[in-house]
Amino acid sequence: MPASCPPRQFLALLLALSGAGCGSASPSHRSITVWAVGREGEVIAQLLPEFTRLHPNIEVRVQQLPWSTAHQKLLTAFAADATPDLCQLGNSWIPEFAALKALEPLDERAARSAVVQPADYFQGIWDTSVVDGHLYGVPWYVDTRLLFYRRDLLRRAGFAEPPRTWAEWSRMLAAIKRQVGPERYSVLLPLNEFEPLLVLALQQPDPLLRDGGRFGNFESSGFERALRFYREAFVRGWAPPVADTQISNVWDEFGHGYYSFYISGPWNIEEFKRRLPPGEQGTWMTAPMPGPDGLGASLAGGSALVVFRRSRHKDDAWLLLEFLSTPAVQARFYDLSGDLPPRRSSWTAPQLADNVYARAFREQLERVRATPRVPELERIVTEMRLVAERVVHGDLSVEEGAGELDRTVDAILAKRRWMLARAAAAP
Repeated sequence: MPASCPPRQFLALLLALSGAGCGSASPSHRSITVWAVGREGEVIAQLLPEFTRLHPNIEVRVQQLPWSTAHQKLLTAFAADATPDLCQLGNSWIPEFAALKALEPLDERAARSAVVQPADYFQGIWDTSVVDGHLYGVPWYVDTRLLFYRRDLLRRAGFAEPPRTWAEWSRMLAAIKRQVGPERYSVLLPLNEFEPLLVLALQQPDPLLRDGGRFGNFESSGFERALRFYREAFVRGWAPPVADTQISNVWDEFGHGYYSFYISGPWNIEEFKRRLPPGEQGTWMTAPMPGPDGLGASLAGGSALVVFRRSRHKDDAWLLLEFLSTPAVQARFYDLSGDLPPRRSSWTAPQLADNVYARAFREQLERVRATPRVPELERIVTEMRLVAERVVHGDLSVEEGAGELDRTVDAILAKRRWMLARAAAAP
């Protein structure tokens, strides 16, 4: 089926297959368990009545997990042989659970599916679910970062369009700073967030890790270039050296012109629409990330749907995964949650196609990149943020910071190197 097939045809297909799909031929009553995290746990329940109509003999039991405890609960469930059938899993967690052999490979199911079409997914987000050449999840929603900016202040500084390159962005940041004076800034880069620097680093030709994820690669020219550009924003007074917790209200301060650029994600579309007064709604817009030499990459975040290897209801879990992956259901999911769909055909829905603030995200999704697919990623980006803060405050030079990062990350990856060496030596 072509990727451009209208959403109602996908639902018609599911109706046609409801009596013939894998595991759906038996009239016996069956049940599957689904774990979802955060707000998505509430939203998925609102999508299930249509699935129940299609498959009345399959009962779906949903358990909602808070983000703060989800990771530990999943590990505990794995150790206790109590994992669910289907689960929402953050992209950065997939390598860890794949390494534990907790996840069912989905390559064959995806290849046979008339619904899950790999070519329809944004490549960077699809790649986040592929570990060591095998597919362990199907992207459910995508999270990326780009520019929210005050187009009125940018225009006042003499620029009609947002930046496309770092050089253009630097000129704009300098011009805005001259205009707003010493008490205001051009851009907010919160020191307690790793994402802005990570985005700049992903725009480089050098990977963050080398030798198959065995060692850090932070002393590469690419990462040092990204760290130097990041540091320059603070040294030149374009960005305040603060955490976002030191900003009274990031939305109000954006509206007050305390800063003109902010790197953030899709959830802030609704936040800015809700929090800024009607008279200020025409003052802001979104734009893709500028890169070193043209529009640049951004990170491929979000969550995928995974089937656990120990599930006794894999066929039924896959049926639900397919249902949640149809463009019509993904458009409905966006309406309920604000989460961006990971496949191109879903973006033809009017609520996305006609959203002027979402258009930049649609463009950015063609240039998202997966972060290194290693279980230690969260520790690595935390160390990256901590070292970057020391560089900003002048405790380390760019070169010293890059060297310290390599040493720290190499130590973090020591167990990974040992495990890979042991696997390679096994008969």
